[in-house]
Formats: sequence, C-alpha cells, structure tokens
Amino acid sequence: MTKARDGGLCPCGSGIAYDGCCAPAHRGEPPATAEALMRSRYSAFVRGDSAYLRDTWHPGTRPDVLDVDDGTRWQGLEILSAEGGSGDRRGRVEFRARWRDGAKSGVLHERSRFVFQSGRWWYLDGVVD
Repeated sequence: MTKARDGGLCPCGSGIAYDGCCAPAHRGEPPATAEALMRSRYSAFVRGDSAYLRDTWHPGTRPDVLDVDDGTRWQGLEILSAEGGSGDRRGRVEFRARWRDGAKSGVLHERSRFVFQSGRWWYLDGVVD
C-alpha cells in the first residue's frame, strides 16, 4: 500500500503537497467542494484509510461493510469533469483512476454523485463504466 507522506506530493494528482491538499480532510476538516471530497477519497483509497471512506459516504447510501483491497495499488487520478462548489447542494464528479493488482491493471471510470448536507459534502453513489 502506497502511503502519502507529510511534505510529499498528494496522491490525488493535484500537484500540491499532501499537507496542503488532502491531509486536512483526512484530519477532520471537511472539503469545500465535491471535487475536493473526491480527491480526498481517492487519496484515502491510496492510503488504505477505510475509516475516512466510510465517514465521508452519506449515511443513507453507504454499505454496512466497507473493505479496502490491500492488493490494489492506485496509480493515478484524472478528473474529467466536476460540479459542486460553494453554495451548491448537489455535485457530480466524473473521473478515471488507474489501478494495478498483481499482474492485472485497469482503469476505473466513474460518475460520482455528491450532496452538501449538515455543513459538509458527502459521497452518495456512482455509476461505473
């Protein structure tokens, strides 16, 4: 499992140091936009942080059990489109995430839905192609 180090580049691909990008969200500061939440969730997958993934999934749609596959190595995130910022109640993020699991590799293409509720963004669900 790849771990983002404080001071190193953030795994979400923003080009920003982890400390100034996804680390604040992982430490409890709610992301300001749907895209920022998506990036922080991707970084949580990279880090194997299932607690963060569960805590940012809307209680009405999250599964009872959320397991992160330790064999999957996430290798890059590409945001294709994003909606949902300050003042919005709904957001959508379309992305591609490259992965490798042993000799297998692929790309996860998802259109995710988000909602702003109780003063923070939540992941609702997504459609995977």
